[in-house]
Amino acid sequence: MAISQQSIIINLADQQTLHLRRISDENQQGPVVFFMHGAVENGKIFYTHSNKGLAPFLAEHGYRCYVADLRGRGDSKPAISSDAKYGQTEAILEDIPAFIKQIELIEGKKPDYWVAHSWGGVLMNSVFARFPEYINDVKACVYFGSKRSLFNNHPQKLLQANLIWYFMAPLLAKKHGYLNAKGYKWGSDNETQKSHYQSMQWAKKKPWIDSDDNFDYAKALNSLHLPPTLHIAAVKDKALAQPIDIQKFMDESGPGIQQMRIYGRKHGHNFDYDHINMLTHPSARDDQFKDLLNWFEVHSVN
Repeated sequence: MAISQQSIIINLADQQTLHLRRISDENQQGPVVFFMHGAVENGKIFYTHSNKGLAPFLAEHGYRCYVADLRGRGDSKPAISSDAKYGQTEAILEDIPAFIKQIELIEGKKPDYWVAHSWGGVLMNSVFARFPEYINDVKACVYFGSKRSLFNNHPQKLLQANLIWYFMAPLLAKKHGYLNAKGYKWGSDNETQKSHYQSMQWAKKKPWIDSDDNFDYAKALNSLHLPPTLHIAAVKDKALAQPIDIQKFMDESGPGIQQMRIYGRKHGHNFDYDHINMLTHPSARDDQFKDLLNWFEVHSVN
């Protein structure tokens, strides 16, 4: 089996480029999967160059995988700096549609499945709200630790969200013109001041409304049936996506099929996963990755 990886560069306006990583077994022509990372990270949450991670795992099973880096993150250029004025709205209205269009150009069809980690799930459902025509092309979604607003009051949440994300991060973003999350070891990539501000408002239990044009995502999703979505929670994910947080996100994502499963030893799994290692731990292959494959297969016919 020969899993190969290629980088695809998409040109945007303003000298910006988006990076998309194609990971596949060239001998197999299985379904196409689109991956979206979360805040303060990039597409590397889904793969390594040595073919570890979820995307290479799916490639081993014949899937053609496309892992995105949002504007300024990962191998998208230029990297985020104080000059970067774009935010979450641009990710929803411009970046993600550009990725989908590029995948369609290469594969002759839009992705069959969408996969997200953390805030990436919020971005994906926001895209469905803005572009409901995408819904019919997607057979199923799987979201790892995705929530919009934080409802839990765990001490780790009070530290990571209330103190760092809501209080310190805005001050530092204002001081430097962007959030140097990588420098502060708060994540694997940085955020623009605008993207931090917009995601912070939504995480604070504010309405799911766009601060740029007042588009009401929750209202739009209320009348849409999103693709069947499996939500993966981890027993040690205390701060960023507890079951209560994920359930609230499911509740506001419309009437479609949604299911949550919690991963940890007490639920019969091999490891007690957290927000990051739910995608990076070797045992994930036999736990949530296997269940993801099954979810795809069960929903392989629209």
